[in-house]
Amino acid sequence: MVKQIKSLKTDLADNKSAPSMALSDTDGSATDEKSSSTELNLTNHFLIAMPSMQDPVFGGSVVFICEHSPRGAMGMLINRPTDMNVAGLFDRIDLKLENIPDSHPMGKDPVMFGGPVQDDRGFVLHAPVGKYTSSLKVTDDIAFTTSRDVLEAIAAGDGPDRVLMSVGYAGWGAGQLEKEILDNQWLTVLADPEIVFSLPLEERFNAAIKLLGIDPLMLATIAGHA
Repeated sequence: MVKQIKSLKTDLADNKSAPSMALSDTDGSATDEKSSSTELNLTNHFLIAMPSMQDPVFGGSVVFICEHSPRGAMGMLINRPTDMNVAGLFDRIDLKLENIPDSHPMGKDPVMFGGPVQDDRGFVLHAPVGKYTSSLKVTDDIAFTTSRDVLEAIAAGDGPDRVLMSVGYAGWGAGQLEKEILDNQWLTVLADPEIVFSLPLEERFNAAIKLLGIDPLMLATIAGHA
């Protein structure tokens, strides 16, 4: 299903900070050093929706988790495109694409519907991390950025090599995601950057399932999580 975007008030246009839950009280890393080693931490993991999930937003989705701590979790849907491509996003935030014209492959890449939170604002998942005004470091290689400077760098040909752009993100309050997992709404597995950045959208769901060693055709009979 393609999500239609009617208006966009992207933080990427103003160098504003990333979602407060993600960056507050952190040192730029998605790892909470104060957390107990026994606590579930799904940072840099995929959430894979179980077939029983009938939610119109998350049903059939794969979510890349950018941060997970006792305060909650946030991530980006990586297989739900909008009706806007990267060139269109750049145009909407008045950023010239001299180095990424409509004919450039990246300009034709779809912008994801990242989730229902702040779905009128833009977000960028990218590798390598780089140095940008407002970034959340997910791993040593991947960051989640909301500031305009990452797009300016891309337009200038100096941006990250791998990019996935979205409008909106997915968020869970304290304990909410854990409960959904216990209710068998999600499978979880360590994320693969190749699926995030390289694989065709229509292949990402099955590829994520296969990371668990599961035949996608058998998923309907499986409950639980990795």
